[in-house]
Amino acid sequence: MLRQIPPVRDPNLLVGVDTADDAAVYKLTEETALVQTVDFFPPVVDDAFSFGAIAAANAFSDVYAMGGRPLLALNIVGFPVDLPKEILGRVLTGGAAKAEEAGVLVIGGHTVDDAEPKYGMAVTGTVEPGKQITNAGAKPGDALVLTKPIGTGVITTAGKREQARVDVLENAVAVMSTLNKAAAEAMVEVGVHACVDVTGFGLIGHLLGMLKASNVSAEVSLSDVPLLDGAEGLAADGVVPGGTQRNRSAAETSVEWSQKLQEHEKLLLCDAQTSGGLLIAVHENRMGALLAELEGRGVSSASVVGRITEGASSTVRVVD
Repeated sequence: MLRQIPPVRDPNLLVGVDTADDAAVYKLTEETALVQTVDFFPPVVDDAFSFGAIAAANAFSDVYAMGGRPLLALNIVGFPVDLPKEILGRVLTGGAAKAEEAGVLVIGGHTVDDAEPKYGMAVTGTVEPGKQITNAGAKPGDALVLTKPIGTGVITTAGKREQARVDVLENAVAVMSTLNKAAAEAMVEVGVHACVDVTGFGLIGHLLGMLKASNVSAEVSLSDVPLLDGAEGLAADGVVPGGTQRNRSAAETSVEWSQKLQEHEKLLLCDAQTSGGLLIAVHENRMGALLAELEGRGVSSASVVGRITEGASSTVRVVD
């Protein structure tokens, strides 16, 4: 569909749509560039406040993935006219609370009548020109570091079907609500080659985007990928969202799966995430420093999940 839109060319547009990166970067001066992004979606949990907080954290994540600092946000709301307005108030309060935590000013927004509630934000941030971190810089030999466990798609689907334990759902909400601010600050401090945040296309889908933009391939070890508590059991029981199944189908021609992997394990690696972690490609000599910096900033679930390999085919080899 994007082929139908005329390409945008401007010497100050440092990052556009060409590599399907997390956000656009536009140079204002030699010292300052704008980072611009937008994201919104229907509720993933029943609690309105939690939904607002998760949606805000998710929107800010695109700026963090570029190594930027989010500054301003506009609310984007779709809301049915026949639902109590108190619900919308709780959603906006959740978003505002997460924005305050991130140091982001919510300066307005726009609301439309919609058959299904939706919420998110358009976010503006800054980064120093030339210091933005894109999805296009991964190099052979790089370690792949993931900063949050995966499985939110499976768990939130189970929550909607009332099949998830309360503690499992509460833990997933806490992970989704966690800002990627500390992880971004750690990678900027250490210096890394590439980054994407893991959201709707799942771990494999977003990794494939990085590989295509960087003209490399990768290997991922399933046993090293952190999973949310309860996610594997639910996936094995067939609790899998439609988005995850579509991700699995879309990745089929680009992934070499180990014959030891079960179908639910493949689905988990393709699970459509909400407000997931950062997937970072870092030189192997800086991997230890990055993990230490992440740990020091409270990002305790970060894990080395694979490595970048030679090969312009942009494929992923998944081992057990």
